[in-house]
Amino acid sequence: MEIKKIIPARRLNTISEYFFSKKLNEINRMDAQGADVINLGVGNPDLPPSKTTIDILCHFAQQADVHGYQPYNGILELRQAFAGWYKQYYRVNLNPNVEIQPLIGSKEGILHISLAFLNPGDSVLIPNPGYITYRTVSNLIEAKVIDYDLVETNNWHPDFDELEKLDLSKVKLMWVNYPNMPTGTLATKQLFQKLVDFGKNHNIVICNDNPYSFILNETPLSILEIEGAKDICIELNSLSKSHNMPGWRIAMLASNKLFVQWILKIKSNIDSGQFKPMMLAAIQSLQAPKEWYTTINKIYRQRWKIVKEIMNTLNCTINPQQFGMFIWGKIPNNYKNGNDLSNKILHQANVFITPGFIFGSNGNQYIRASLCCKENRLKEALNRIKNI
Repeated sequence: MEIKKIIPARRLNTISEYFFSKKLNEINRMDAQGADVINLGVGNPDLPPSKTTIDILCHFAQQADVHGYQPYNGILELRQAFAGWYKQYYRVNLNPNVEIQPLIGSKEGILHISLAFLNPGDSVLIPNPGYITYRTVSNLIEAKVIDYDLVETNNWHPDFDELEKLDLSKVKLMWVNYPNMPTGTLATKQLFQKLVDFGKNHNIVICNDNPYSFILNETPLSILEIEGAKDICIELNSLSKSHNMPGWRIAMLASNKLFVQWILKIKSNIDSGQFKPMMLAAIQSLQAPKEWYTTINKIYRQRWKIVKEIMNTLNCTINPQQFGMFIWGKIPNNYKNGNDLSNKILHQANVFITPGFIFGSNGNQYIRASLCCKENRLKEALNRIKNI
């Protein structure tokens, strides 16, 4: 019997395997051959959550009545904890009954939001450089991606004059990300006000992806602080970076009641919620005292100094006013692009630093190094690079 040829969906032609998935396979092959690669590529916190957070998880996981499916919008106590966190640190009042939606990760939330607001053929504004997932998810649902430029001379903020020159007639959604990844730039209230006004003027939903606001930053900001922002904005937030819980997949989004309802309609048809003991532990994590963030940031500041020295050794130019868990550096002119420098470091020093091109064409002349690495390994990476 003739076997018919199986053809995958066309959407697979719009994306490739996630860059870090492919790169980690390469690094694993090198390690198998004895290379001992030091990976400064991924923002994967290597520090644990607080002990009390882990204790709560262990305690409740042993209970007999917590292992079933949970509400699609999470338990009320978790939504209340997110509301309290936003009130304490972002000065934003959120109704935990209707304005907060827990997520199994911000990356998944990007998919839910995109499915809720974009039809095939609709347009979406994506930052260049910016988080890869905004683009790949948009491509998967067959939306039209329109890049908007972020450049160093404008402090990696959108140029609103240039935005107004674009064809915005089919734009339904705009992704922004402050504190910015990969550049480490902070937003200002003035920037957030301009984004809210831009969204309202053009009926474009503004989505701020906000997982980095506690890392090396004493003044967390939310776009929802702006008066009337909830009418047109959605904010994603996560415990992955701020509370060292990336594998837990605990995140949330906040917006107006109607937007949250639409997103929940999508989400409830895709996943079945989170493990209740993890949600109870996340509540404990959200109630961490300010000293928790101070202690974690003390560690990151020490690492920052070493990674800065790595960048200096590579003759990369960096802005000292960067926030989040990466350092973004402009490469010297003797390299064609960041990928050339990244490959040289990988194969001559067994150190991996992310090339900036993966975040968009405006990242071609940059590299990005993660702070998620123990001090002794960072010092070893520095010594290896010095000996190239």
